[in-house]
Amino acid sequence: MVKVCITGIGLISALGGSLEDSWRNLLAAKSGIRLHQPFPELTPLPLGLIGQQPCELAMLTHMVVASALQDAGLVAPLADCAVVIGSSRSYQASWEMLAKQMYGDAANFPVLSFKNWLDTLPQMNAIAAARQIGASGMVLAPMAACATGIWSIAQATLLIQTGQCQQALAGAVEAPITPLTLAGFQQMGALAKTGAYPFDLYREGLVLGEGAAVFVLESAEFAKQRQAKVYGEILGFGLTNDAYHPNSPDPEGKSAIAAIKQCLERSCLSPADIDYIHAHGTATQLNDRIESMVIQRLFPQKVAVSSTKGSTGHTLGASGALGLAFSLMALKYQILPPCVGLQQPEFELAIVTAARLSKIRQVLCLSFGFGGQNAAIALAR
Repeated sequence: MVKVCITGIGLISALGGSLEDSWRNLLAAKSGIRLHQPFPELTPLPLGLIGQQPCELAMLTHMVVASALQDAGLVAPLADCAVVIGSSRSYQASWEMLAKQMYGDAANFPVLSFKNWLDTLPQMNAIAAARQIGASGMVLAPMAACATGIWSIAQATLLIQTGQCQQALAGAVEAPITPLTLAGFQQMGALAKTGAYPFDLYREGLVLGEGAAVFVLESAEFAKQRQAKVYGEILGFGLTNDAYHPNSPDPEGKSAIAAIKQCLERSCLSPADIDYIHAHGTATQLNDRIESMVIQRLFPQKVAVSSTKGSTGHTLGASGALGLAFSLMALKYQILPPCVGLQQPEFELAIVTAARLSKIRQVLCLSFGFGGQNAAIALAR
């Protein structure tokens, strides 16, 4: 099997405008979550905003793609590079603004506002990224709820492993702070009132955040030829679906367990080989309870676990990509990142409460999305 390496990382989050800033602030147990009121018709909420106002998807994508290329030492055009950029919300903010114009004041609605509507279709963000780097090969735009980030990396890995390309730009971008998204999660009772506290006994729910993480993936041979630095190797992945409910996970976690077992088997690893798990850890009652049960069942040796959503907020489709970036930094610096926000653990897990040095060889990154989308990916130094 062709070995696939990661040679470049671009990351922007509420924790910082770069990978290094976000990582440094994470290790210091800082949080980018603040009380904001971006929309006057909605009450203030804790949010993981990058700036003072919600980001624009296209600009966020352009910035993170440029960062990934620079980090990998690449210069556009990259004609043969595949592009796999996912998002669970894509241009939803643009469509909400359009709907508000249409139905809020139909008499004065400017017809010309429709002229660029094709640019806001879900796949157009990935196509824009391809234009940005001059890629004329394959373009994919996965949408798999909160598992989108890992799905994107998995699809790019397959393209390289099957010889369809030697190089791929892959990841996920999310600008989900919109009135509909906030109102929808609030209606579900899923939003926290003060902050995100993954795996805590007194957790309140999720905090929405915006962010992006994009990676340069290359075959090991291609990376060696151009003497690229390597963050880590993708060993394998597992992708399953509960086929159970629109938003509640299967209470027994059967498909989540199957995804992790599938990932370990493809990676030629046993549970004992995993040194760190970057958990999905949304800080909702149901998700944390079921994810904890799954981890306890598969990893009785109590592997180190943390979720970074207490720092970044829940970036929905981009959350797995952000988790992958933090996992690669853990491998690079041999430091376990903390589970920011945790005060009183509810579960019997070896949760990392403060950053510490540790021997880390293999890590597992997990994502579980609405509709029962389960994704796991294994990385090694």
